[in-house]
Amino acid sequence: MIRHSRRFIFLGLVLAVTSTVGAQDPSKRTESSEVRLFNGKNLDGWTHVLSDDSVKPDQVWSVEDGVLICKGKPAGYLRTKDDFENYVLTLEWRWKPSTKGGNSGVLVHTSTPDQIGVWPKSLEVQLAANNAGDFWVIGETITIDNPEGRIKGRRHLNLTDDSEEPVGEWNQIEITCKGNDVIVKVNGELVNEAKDCSVSKGAICLQSEGAEVHFQNVLLRKLEQ
Repeated sequence: MIRHSRRFIFLGLVLAVTSTVGAQDPSKRTESSEVRLFNGKNLDGWTHVLSDDSVKPDQVWSVEDGVLICKGKPAGYLRTKDDFENYVLTLEWRWKPSTKGGNSGVLVHTSTPDQIGVWPKSLEVQLAANNAGDFWVIGETITIDNPEGRIKGRRHLNLTDDSEEPVGEWNQIEITCKGNDVIVKVNGELVNEAKDCSVSKGAICLQSEGAEVHFQNVLLRKLEQ
């Protein structure tokens, strides 16, 4: 009887430890083990950069009912405190209802600050209304297929401008960063692909660039290398 009692006690301890480990950081993970970059409550895990130091970050970025709201002015960005590589990033965005939309973007492979004005060295995946999926290179280099007519200075045009929902409705963007390639889908449709990226690792940023924009469900799934 003593042996059995000790055995049951040991098994109970194992189960307790396993349960505790599995319950760690519940706000940062979904049921599918994706990393929730925005927890829907606050800006833990992010840092702020604004072009006007006199403006407080909470005057630009706020959280309401699980939605991250960016007022759009002054120019700047939220930046993850961690760097990432080889992942699939998905998020939903919409422009403030009853407006004409505006400009914003997601920066990947972010590194050196103030590369061009307030913008850090990075690859911008455009969210601007009717142009979602364009690439803007900021101190980095990429190549795209069929470049003739698609490269306008730092801008690399997407393959379609009709993948977005009407202004005020939610859209989803999926950005796959694998090695030196970046693939972008808007609402499930392939809209752009960058190859031979000069950088393949860095922080992720959300832009404040002139218009009120809302974000939710900012999720990252790491890819096997």
